[in-house]
Amino acid sequence: MHTPDTPRIRIAIAGLGKMGLSHQAIVNAHPDLELVAVCDPATWLLDIIGRYTKVATYSDYARMLERERLDAVLVATPSRLHARMVRAALEHGLDVFCEKPFCLDVEEGARLVALAAERGAITQVGYHNRFLGTFEEARRLLDVDAIGRVHHARVDCYGPVVLRPKGVTWRSSRNEGGGCLYDYACHGIDLLNFTVGAPSGVSGSILSSVFSASADDEVYANLAYADGKTAQLSANWSDDSHRKMSTTLVLWGTNGKIEASRQELHIHLRAPVAARPDLAQGWNVRYTTELTRPVWFYLRGEEYSAQIDYFAESIRQRRVDSHCSLAAGLAADIVADMIRRDAASAAGAGAGAGVGAGVATDLVTARGVPGRWGRLRDAVLSSPETIMKALKGSP
Repeated sequence: MHTPDTPRIRIAIAGLGKMGLSHQAIVNAHPDLELVAVCDPATWLLDIIGRYTKVATYSDYARMLERERLDAVLVATPSRLHARMVRAALEHGLDVFCEKPFCLDVEEGARLVALAAERGAITQVGYHNRFLGTFEEARRLLDVDAIGRVHHARVDCYGPVVLRPKGVTWRSSRNEGGGCLYDYACHGIDLLNFTVGAPSGVSGSILSSVFSASADDEVYANLAYADGKTAQLSANWSDDSHRKMSTTLVLWGTNGKIEASRQELHIHLRAPVAARPDLAQGWNVRYTTELTRPVWFYLRGEEYSAQIDYFAESIRQRRVDSHCSLAAGLAADIVADMIRRDAASAAGAGAGAGVGAGVATDLVTARGVPGRWGRLRDAVLSSPETIMKALKGSP
């Protein structure tokens, strides 16, 4: 909490779409943050903000960074702009919150992770599921081996985004937003990374269009792990059986099973767990209302406020090793890129083999770039030097 001796953190927001405006409301209400500037190409929107608030408005991001005295920037622009905007902020010595996906180009993402580490910047990527009480509790249960050794996981992400053929928007353009893979499936990928770790390979990947002309609307993939466990990813943003995005995580272990969604957490234990005496043998149910910490401001869900609060706290504490940093965002981007390559390779193999049939893409021997993805994967949570060696192809 700020005091006269600890002034508020001066922050700017780039991008005033749905997420940007949501972040603007949350930042405005946060006691430790001061929104001093916003940037967006929509001049009519800037006119309204400039007329009714004291916030400086810009249509030029570089000019905003040069003119304003800032501590941090929140980037909520279309995905293809993330890399250059994050780089500019880091080069100005600022801390950065970047909406997901972090970067559509994993090599550029790796360079930015290295740059952030070199500058000592506090960074965060907007994977809000990490701040949901049910998924946080699932992670805590895994930390005490409540369900024993996990041998399989499944994550499903469904919702009503693209429900009819229509003109291309930035979100549904593969080059602008990345399609369902980078808009929906990346949430599932990050949730798996958060709970069971990053996979060592992918296979049987399918990217297919239902309504979109230039992007995928469905994503399906099998994931393999070095310790022998497996996982499945399923995402579909053309599913109007859901009113809004629905994400479900299921984990199978040698001592039971965990089923987690935004609303509920179901835990089945074969035997009691000493570290969790509150859980009985058999089924246990916990609700998000029991597990969610209260926030000072509610908009769309506590998790959106909680992640901004975590970012502000990280800045105050200079917590460079936050659990949702650019490195974590890059880890999700690497898996997404492997799924994309695996699906493209399977499609190119011809109809005779079937889409995705029997095709395994290992992160260490990715087609066209042998060894590079494996080194990047291992370097993501390591030092800037190892990341740069991975990019250069050094052993």
